[in-house]
Amino acid sequence: MLTQTLARSIESADQRLVLLAPPTTVISPVFESTELNPGRHAELLTQMQRLRGSVYLQDGAVESRELTADGRHRMPEDEKSWHILMVDESGKVTACIWYMAHAPKVSSFDGLRLRHCPLLSDPTWGDRLRLAIEHDLETAQREGIGYSEAGGWAVAKDSACISEGLVLALGCFSLSRALGDTLCVSTATVRHCSSTILRRLGGSDLRADGHILPTYYDPRYRCEIELLRFDSRHASPKYAGFVEMLRHKLTSALVLVREPSQVMSTSALRLEAAAPRVSLGSTRVVAA
Repeated sequence: MLTQTLARSIESADQRLVLLAPPTTVISPVFESTELNPGRHAELLTQMQRLRGSVYLQDGAVESRELTADGRHRMPEDEKSWHILMVDESGKVTACIWYMAHAPKVSSFDGLRLRHCPLLSDPTWGDRLRLAIEHDLETAQREGIGYSEAGGWAVAKDSACISEGLVLALGCFSLSRALGDTLCVSTATVRHCSSTILRRLGGSDLRADGHILPTYYDPRYRCEIELLRFDSRHASPKYAGFVEMLRHKLTSALVLVREPSQVMSTSALRLEAAAPRVSLGSTRVVAA
């Protein structure tokens, strides 16, 4: 039953999926619909942060004092990440997840978000965590694929579609396939069986010296966390077909960017600045 619901959700996702591209990323030609629209990009980023703040607050993962005055949960990674969003008919964000693709030759653990992981302070497991990640970084370089991190999974409590969270979790696999395969690490909460769901999709344990890294308590988010490893080339066989379906949906979804250099030369943009909206092949320019 779940797979049937998921299939229907992906099939009808065309008008509901929106991608926010990080400001330093030049958009790959695999994406069919790119729009330079700083205002809409900022609006959806704000909505996403507000949704995440609301969901985290209800779950007890954050306190109100940790949010902005207007209820947003902001993270430094928001400016560096792709954001896969689901929106409703009115354009309001109903679900989100972030995906941060690192530079092709990133080789240092200290360049990752995971460098802030509380498990690093453990005298037994800290070194093993670093060893496990550095091994994967070396593997990614040796095999000519990327390295990424993912997180920030949140779904509106009143969302009508129970499978939206699964669509977005699969979306990280699918986006990896579209951008170029990667090894990915994700921090997954035990709360609401999030880590269990991600394992079913293809997540596996992080290991070092034959030891599985343990679940740990994160005092920042007040919950138990598991570290999961993903290889975008090897989704769970049960869901591999869904990953491919969703990859096609993502490459045809609207990609919003906010910097002219991501889609066209600055000089070309100046030539079109007088028009509120112009067509440039598959790229649209909207005046800020």
